[in-house]
Amino acid sequence: MAYTIEIKQSAKKELLRLPSSIAEKIIGQIRLLADNPRPSGCKKLVGAEHIYRIRINDYRVVYSLFDKQLIIEIIKIGHRKETYR
Repeated sequence: MAYTIEIKQSAKKELLRLPSSIAEKIIGQIRLLADNPRPSGCKKLVGAEHIYRIRINDYRVVYSLFDKQLIIEIIKIGHRKETYR
């Protein structure tokens, strides 16, 4: 069963600010989450119940995973220096 992917408006804005080659790579990885919400290399963030992150080069995608509803909500997309602030 595939998950539904929802992207918060703030994450969409962050994605639009990135260079197109990086944005395309990130979009491709986000699409893959629908079939495999916990790919190898994903990390569960400490102190948060449903929040994970994946790494794409120097960029991070932070997302909430709701297994019962089969929903993935993309919360934040950004460079690794800025993602956790």
